[in-house]
Amino acid sequence: MRNFELAKIFYEIADFLEIREVEFKPRAYEKAARVLGTLEKDAGEIYKDGGLKALEDIPGVGKHIALKIEEFIKTGRIKEYEKLKKKCPVDMEALTAVEGLGPKMIKVLYQKLKIRNLKDLEKAAKDGKIRKLEKFGEKSEKNILQGIAFLKKGKGRFSLGFVLPLVGKIIRELKELKEVQEISPAGSIRRMKETIGDIDILAISKNPEKVMDFFVNRSGVEKVWAKGPTKSSVRLREGLDCDLRVIKKESFGAALQYFTGNKDHNILTRRLAMNKGLKLNEYGVFRGKKRIAGRTEKEVYQAIGLPYIEPELRTNTGEIEAALKGHLPKIISYNDILGDLQVHTKWSDGSDTIEGIAEAAKKMGYQYIAITDHTGDLKIAGGLDEERLLKQMEEIDKINKKFKNLKILKGCEVNIRKDGSLDMPDEILAKLDIVLAAVHSGFKTDKDSMTKRMIKAMENPNVDVIVHPTGRVLFRRGPYQLDFEEILKAAKRTKTALEINAFPDRLDLKDTDIRQAVEAGIKLVINTDSHHQNQFHYMELGIAQARRGWAEKKDILNTQPVEKLLENFL
Repeated sequence: MRNFELAKIFYEIADFLEIREVEFKPRAYEKAARVLGTLEKDAGEIYKDGGLKALEDIPGVGKHIALKIEEFIKTGRIKEYEKLKKKCPVDMEALTAVEGLGPKMIKVLYQKLKIRNLKDLEKAAKDGKIRKLEKFGEKSEKNILQGIAFLKKGKGRFSLGFVLPLVGKIIRELKELKEVQEISPAGSIRRMKETIGDIDILAISKNPEKVMDFFVNRSGVEKVWAKGPTKSSVRLREGLDCDLRVIKKESFGAALQYFTGNKDHNILTRRLAMNKGLKLNEYGVFRGKKRIAGRTEKEVYQAIGLPYIEPELRTNTGEIEAALKGHLPKIISYNDILGDLQVHTKWSDGSDTIEGIAEAAKKMGYQYIAITDHTGDLKIAGGLDEERLLKQMEEIDKINKKFKNLKILKGCEVNIRKDGSLDMPDEILAKLDIVLAAVHSGFKTDKDSMTKRMIKAMENPNVDVIVHPTGRVLFRRGPYQLDFEEILKAAKRTKTALEINAFPDRLDLKDTDIRQAVEAGIKLVINTDSHHQNQFHYMELGIAQARRGWAEKKDILNTQPVEKLLENFL
């Protein structure tokens, strides 16, 4: 999909322009990149359907950037990007992925030490050269090495939010073939794991050769690793491997079960089958040579004495034992959320008006939406001061009158300062429907101080939800040091909810934290942290995270109607 390539290029252009201290343009390219990264329709298809004008109609994309997109669609390159790279020949994508390393720092590292890539950066840090540079020092050097080590852990993996649209596109294309009767993703993508190493797809077809011919020759295939009559494997342009297997109809459920659960889940299910004198494999459940189940997953599980287990739970974390005892949770459904409680608008660092967000929320079928722009200290994110926040409240009151069956909630995302205080006075916060609080700086604070900082914020009676509670950013930054058990105790005592942040780079809380919170009786909310209405579909990722954390509908506050929801925040 061109969107991902264009977003990557525009983010890099923004960084190169920032290095050159160009004003305004970097933000414009960042904004366009953010929007392109969330578009469900490929930019190439948009251009094909409506030309340059259709590209200009994409929110955040003006004529100048639309011309760049057109140039890329026609030629596969953007001349301005290539010129900028020549002037500063560094691997911008790799270097900016190191936590705390921004474009201006990269410029200094290149000018002073000729650092072009991660290998150069790591060698210079290990040799003690970076600490000698002005405004860097020993601590910066240590942080850089820690950042590189963290990046190496995630090498070869991709975020679920990046992979899902790609898989959806491949499956849609294959579904259009008359030879394909049924098709489904499998593996970690079907378990909705937060990071993905490769893609597995299963299909039913009476003419598998034609399906395989199409699969290995579709646009976006960079290399064919293997092509067979019922299985093919390719490398996609985006850097992932993708396997397609064509299965017989009578074995499809067994294959789906086999290729969805992780290794340990499958070992246990095969053991259960053996204990009943049965054999379970990818072709079915057999008693002797007779297949007794295999068409559907439900009949496969029933044959070995289990109820159907949702794909997200198939990880050998107690689901088999719970199923045997009849204690499997009825995990939250993908249709249970009634509103999004963290959304940003043009009033801070978002791309849409309040009214535009409300219209999009209505199309989503939501009953309510919370406008939660940044406040005070976050100047880089256009943080609202007291006067502007009060004006926004008035604006929301006016807009609310225009909508039926949708309630726009007045909220904000306050910053938790290092001492645990908030960057907005209590008398202002008390006027809001919902107050979100988050840590936005000082991530390397020690465990005891960070825990006290968070608890002090929760003890403020105006704070309703702690958002992105552990501060992690996938592939970029690990969670900050925190005594999570103490946080859970404080959340219960203060009746503060914790957020499951659905933004693809965050997915914070992680599944094990969610399960711990559920077991402790802590209420949760699932939010997208949207900065553009195209990001509302991220809710699916947050729900998946909740499902993998064994959360039920009753555990998630924004599955409740607005009146009941607000009672929790009184």
